[in-house]
Amino acid sequence: MIPNGYLMFEDENFIESSVAKLNALRKSGQFCDVRLQVCGHEMLAHRAVLACCSPYLFEIFNSDSDPHGVSHVKLDDLNPEAVEVLLNYAYTAQLKADKELVKDVYSAAKKLKMDRVKQVCGDYLLSRMDVTSCISYRNFASCMGDSRLLNKVDAYIQEHLLQISEEEEFLKLPRLKLEVQTLYYSADHKLLDGNPLDGQAEVFGSEDDHIQFVQKKPPRENGHKQISGSSTGCLSSPNASMQSPKHEWKIVASEKTSNNTYLCLAVLDGTFCVIFLHGRNSPQSSPTSTPKLSKSLSFEMQPDELLEKPMSPMQYARSGLGTAEMNGKLIAAGGYNREECLRTVECYDPHTDHWSFLAPMRTPRARFQMAVLMGQLYVVGGSNGHSDDLSCGEMYDPSIDDWTPVPELRTNRCNAGVCALNGKLYIVGGSDPYGQKGLKNCDVFDPVTKSWTSCAPLNIRRHQSAVCELGGYLYIIGGAESWNCLNTVERYNPENNTWTLIAPMNVARRGAGVAVLDGKLFVGGGFDGSHAISCVEMYDPTRNEWKMMGNMTSPRSNAGITTVGNTIYAVGGFDGNEFLNTVEVYNLESNEWSPYTKIFQF
Repeated sequence: MIPNGYLMFEDENFIESSVAKLNALRKSGQFCDVRLQVCGHEMLAHRAVLACCSPYLFEIFNSDSDPHGVSHVKLDDLNPEAVEVLLNYAYTAQLKADKELVKDVYSAAKKLKMDRVKQVCGDYLLSRMDVTSCISYRNFASCMGDSRLLNKVDAYIQEHLLQISEEEEFLKLPRLKLEVQTLYYSADHKLLDGNPLDGQAEVFGSEDDHIQFVQKKPPRENGHKQISGSSTGCLSSPNASMQSPKHEWKIVASEKTSNNTYLCLAVLDGTFCVIFLHGRNSPQSSPTSTPKLSKSLSFEMQPDELLEKPMSPMQYARSGLGTAEMNGKLIAAGGYNREECLRTVECYDPHTDHWSFLAPMRTPRARFQMAVLMGQLYVVGGSNGHSDDLSCGEMYDPSIDDWTPVPELRTNRCNAGVCALNGKLYIVGGSDPYGQKGLKNCDVFDPVTKSWTSCAPLNIRRHQSAVCELGGYLYIIGGAESWNCLNTVERYNPENNTWTLIAPMNVARRGAGVAVLDGKLFVGGGFDGSHAISCVEMYDPTRNEWKMMGNMTSPRSNAGITTVGNTIYAVGGFDGNEFLNTVEVYNLESNEWSPYTKIFQF
């Protein structure tokens, strides 16, 4: 048909034919520009094809120092057969794997961030799960960190616990025997021990008919911690294959086996084990309204101490995001989530360890920085994931939870530093619209006149730099001139409009984050030219010196680092393997980073 004078034709066989030809080119090694080295096996492929289906490889290719050469990627922790299955899938959209290979395909898909494949493999494993295999499946799901799969396996275990308890894998688990007191509600709504002991423990009820069993902690011997519970109980040597991630504490399933006996499967500080729980009878003086123990139990260890739990992650993994502190909360906006560029904005409350969503930005945006000016949040420049650079900006007003446009930059700017100083907004450096060459440009926005003007240029071209304000000065730290990482640092004096080179960092890096704490600059993470790094260094302006500090727990390139309430937070980024949604905090006194937050147990 030729409507309106235009020729229109759709070749129904074109896509299928092109896909088959692409796969044939891969297998013959023609036009291939990436070599995958998997446990001694070399596999050739096309970078563009793999980048479309693997966010992990997309980020590696995107950070490649020679984007026009041949990429070399080592995957020594994966099964070559599983990687070949994924390559066939990338070229044909068909996933074919022997049942014995599915777990390895899942592991490879997790590494390569191929979530659709991971979900299909997980569903296949669930379809084959039975009472004989569910414990090993639970261990696999836990090691993979797949909460969706883990929840489904745990639900199956709860439903079939008594049948599972007769299986060989169950009998191999370490065992813990506990004897506890019957609890009852007092007049002031506390759960009290029905059999009084010296310094009897008190336990508080929780929601949804869960009951916390908290027993008086036994005395310590030689400074070693003991497990709260019966002095006659013992925990056998853990089975190494049944280890879950450290710090996991969870009752997976429980079943009442007699009037006062319960069988539980639990994870105690990362060890999957069996708990036999025997409850003593209450004395006759206990109230007749003593509540019965519910089927769902919550068991807490070491109740009178501060316990650690992993900090709540962001809803989205983000690399190249913008972060800022506003009203005592941490704001994380935009960034890349796998190959997608995000508009979403999340807000973290340190007091509740909870993330919530704010109104999304009008434009998807990554590789940008943001700052708070006069109580409002500004984002400018960056990349929208389609074109290289943006000139637009927008402002978030927390009173109305909405974003409004701000005057555009005079040139497109990606990977630029943004900072508020003396009531104005500065944007410094960045990459030019035509490539990866750094800029010297420095522009300042006046929120009163709503206009951009130029100020003195940098001494060195740079993009992907860390920028912040300290003591009335503006600092720009590291970055890259083209692809070469920099350790140089410049300081801007707004009074005489000059940039001055100061002491360089110990480590050259681009894509690092910076935060101010206790009158000093802390620069962490980034990319050193070959891999994402976790090292952190501190700048003391009174000494004009840099000092290496404690490393972050995870390498983080293009992460957000911000101070909130006298605490430095690092969020998101790319660790060299995957995009991150995790959070960690810095303790100045101990000079240590931790992904855990403290919670009280009574």
